[in-house]
Amino acid sequence: MIAALSPALLAAVPVVLVLAALAAAYLPLGGYMARVFSSPRHTRLERILYRLMGVQPDSSQRWPRYAASVLVFSALSLAVLYLLQRVQGVLPLAQGMGAVAPDQAWNTAASFITNTNWQSYAGESTMSPLIQMAGLAVQNFLSAAVGMSVAVALIRGIACRDERGRIGVFWVDLTRCVLRILLPLAAIAAVVLLSQGVIQNLHPATGISTFTGGEQVIPGGPVASQEAIKELGTNGGGYFGANSAHPLENPTALSNMVEVFLILLIPVCLTRTFGVLVGDRRQGWALLGAMGVLFCASLAAVVASESMGGSLEGRELRFGAVPSAFFAVSTTMTSTGAVDSFHSSYSPLGGGVLLLNMLLGEVSPGGVGSGLYGMVIVALLTVFLAGLMVGRTPEYLGKRIGVQQIIKVCLYMLVMPALVLSGVALSVVLPGTRASLSTATDAPHAFTELVYAFASAANNNGSAFAGIDANTPWFNIALGCVMLAGRFLPIVMVLALAGSFAEQAPRPATAGTMPTHRPLFVGLVVGVALIVGALTFLPVLVLGPCAEAFSL
Repeated sequence: MIAALSPALLAAVPVVLVLAALAAAYLPLGGYMARVFSSPRHTRLERILYRLMGVQPDSSQRWPRYAASVLVFSALSLAVLYLLQRVQGVLPLAQGMGAVAPDQAWNTAASFITNTNWQSYAGESTMSPLIQMAGLAVQNFLSAAVGMSVAVALIRGIACRDERGRIGVFWVDLTRCVLRILLPLAAIAAVVLLSQGVIQNLHPATGISTFTGGEQVIPGGPVASQEAIKELGTNGGGYFGANSAHPLENPTALSNMVEVFLILLIPVCLTRTFGVLVGDRRQGWALLGAMGVLFCASLAAVVASESMGGSLEGRELRFGAVPSAFFAVSTTMTSTGAVDSFHSSYSPLGGGVLLLNMLLGEVSPGGVGSGLYGMVIVALLTVFLAGLMVGRTPEYLGKRIGVQQIIKVCLYMLVMPALVLSGVALSVVLPGTRASLSTATDAPHAFTELVYAFASAANNNGSAFAGIDANTPWFNIALGCVMLAGRFLPIVMVLALAGSFAEQAPRPATAGTMPTHRPLFVGLVVGVALIVGALTFLPVLVLGPCAEAFSL
């Protein structure tokens, strides 16, 4: 029956299967995560951890203390990961690898603690198995849990009333994310990937003789365990330099579908969690609808663009154009740095859409936690603008959006464009930067590579256009700083919003209240997301992807 399908329909089968699996998981996983974050009970293991950390799990923090906990925890994680890399050569399982260079160690530490996972190095020849497991994989769990914790704090601020603006305890949210959600799901995913041929061992690289008489090095390593949380936590850092295009990370068409499913799973299901926790499931459906419209439009544009081209450079021939485009759209819309084909080899318009996906703020469905709070920010701006048009006081789920709230929303939205545009501007004028671009003679493509790098860093995505040589002191240091600012400045704004909403008593809906669960609102949210993202970056899109497309 499948063989009788036309090639176009056959190519769409992986997309349909992944979306069907997401639909099946949406209600149970979304509801389960809501129960995790609202349960008053603590497991025995959790109580032991709280005792060791000196945490009062049944207390609650005001937003400044919650934000301070996030920042202190992330700063400690940054220091530990940097130190591990610098002393790699004297640690067990070094396998002949020495200390990572200071600028590279800084970049990698900043990358993994911000859920960016940008890699300007080949993992199999730079990071030992111990650093991959105890450093990078651990941060894959923790950085994802930080994003989810911040999202839940914002939901509490919207859904609950606390005169002192308390929004929960960061350490409790973090612990529950890791122990009750990420670890169980990652364990299951790792077993599934193992069944498909993803390797899991501690073997050093092995040299073998080929049929032609040459020598080839086959790397080893604990790949399946890292691959599972890399996708599940929308991290994206690959064990190998080739990332999910490497046959030992992503061996089969089924493993490719599993990885896309893992990437989308938690960001999609968190909209259900949102609806349950705010007491109106329709609100979760509305956010999911806005995410879905943007996602499907992007997927259609990239598939159409790639299907028309005849070039095979950089394409993943094992899977085909449509599954590769599906993977690329899923990663660039979820702050996941994984790739199974190389974006620099996409058509100008296809690569431009992937760049635009990040420049929209990666809210459809976005990263684990960050996608949800990013879309809520867009919804808040939409309600405010709609209120201005009809002359009514804007409210969202019973909480008033006043001057203080909209200032925080605007500051949130200005961080990423400021980082991207200033980073690109500085890199363009610095002597020697152009030499890092592989296509210096093709100005529009080289410019797109540069914009893509800073967009990936500022949005904590981590994917690269694969043509830029980013392993230089300037790019390692600058992109590391952009990652940190792009992660934590918005988080502070989100937590400040959560605290200001928590202090408000919910207002009953009136005839003048704008419904935020209907198709009209979904359309407005999509429009605001496109206008804010596309218009802000229209000049760079014209100078890069559009100029390259028109020059062909």
